[in-house]
Amino acid sequence: MVNRSPRGGIEAVSAAVLAMSRHLEVHEVLQTIVASARELLGAEYAALGVPDDHGGFAQFVVDGVTDEQWKAIGPLPRQHGILAAMLHEATPQRLADVTEADCFGGWPRAHPDMTDFIGMPVVDGDEILGAIFLANKAGPRTGPAGECAFTQEDETLLRTLAAHAAIALTNARLHERGRELTLARERARIAHELHDAVSQKLFSLRLTAQAAAALVDRDPARAKEELKQVAALAAEAAEELRAVVVELRPAGLDEDGLVATLRTQAEVLDRAHAAHVTFTSCHVKALPAAQEEALLRVAQEALHNALRHAGAATVSVCLTGRGKAVVLRVRDDGRGFDPSAVRRAGRHLGLVSMRDRASGAGGRLTVESEPGKGTVIEMEVPGG
Repeated sequence: MVNRSPRGGIEAVSAAVLAMSRHLEVHEVLQTIVASARELLGAEYAALGVPDDHGGFAQFVVDGVTDEQWKAIGPLPRQHGILAAMLHEATPQRLADVTEADCFGGWPRAHPDMTDFIGMPVVDGDEILGAIFLANKAGPRTGPAGECAFTQEDETLLRTLAAHAAIALTNARLHERGRELTLARERARIAHELHDAVSQKLFSLRLTAQAAAALVDRDPARAKEELKQVAALAAEAAEELRAVVVELRPAGLDEDGLVATLRTQAEVLDRAHAAHVTFTSCHVKALPAAQEEALLRVAQEALHNALRHAGAATVSVCLTGRGKAVVLRVRDDGRGFDPSAVRRAGRHLGLVSMRDRASGAGGRLTVESEPGKGTVIEMEVPGG
């Protein structure tokens, strides 16, 4: 067992708290809590479960288990056995062999073997937000046989970490709720603007079309003039609709910035589609509003193409700082295409629109693709 002085424990908890405070997305906070707890206590496995209201888990994140192992284990666990005890009683658990506990209910065939166990509820007042579970203490045993390898010191450190985790998780939830309210207000504003800008035009268009229909038989010349007016009103309505929609800056950019907005969209698409969608970022600095919006729009268009048209199994979105510039790269393993043929075809796949956005932001866009070998779309914009 690793010897740890009180100062070392405090420093380790402090580092874990700082790591948690850097994130505002709930999933990232949960993953950071789990990884921090596992490292802090020297455990082989760690997990954190957030309960739902139906006897299962709304979220369940793990550390120390590979993606392949996690898939083999199967569906998320239910609230039974040790997990239920942790969530219902809100008391810590420290066991030398979890399989010998009275409430142990077994686990799936692909589940890794676990013996030493320590669990700590994450609470905010009277509300149980979740529970942290760790198993298999690393290093040689120093205590008596049959005694849990996780020590009282470990329990104290985990309790401190859980208290800070409750704060970090609560803040992340408040942040997400605030963003949802912002989006709701934005939708209401858009609806109001659409009504003011377009509804009167559409009303006039309908009346003019009715007049044209009534004049077709008895006065074709006047009917023709009315139809010209219909076309003009339709064009005006379309232009006003475009102005309302296209010129709107996405609310997520103002609230969260480009990196968090792209990460959220990638996570949503990953859940919504069979394809595996990932997002990474490195050394990205804040950009002027025009550049951030252009990067977001191009990423959205490229993701749409990969998921809707290319039949991709994996799509990766990467945002990287390069000096003062920022580079967006969207890569997919879909069916690909001949870029020169697409250029001749005009606006297919939105490539013209993407190039226009890149140019408008003072940047450049390149497209690499060939049939059967996927597509890479890269956009670079200068910094401020």
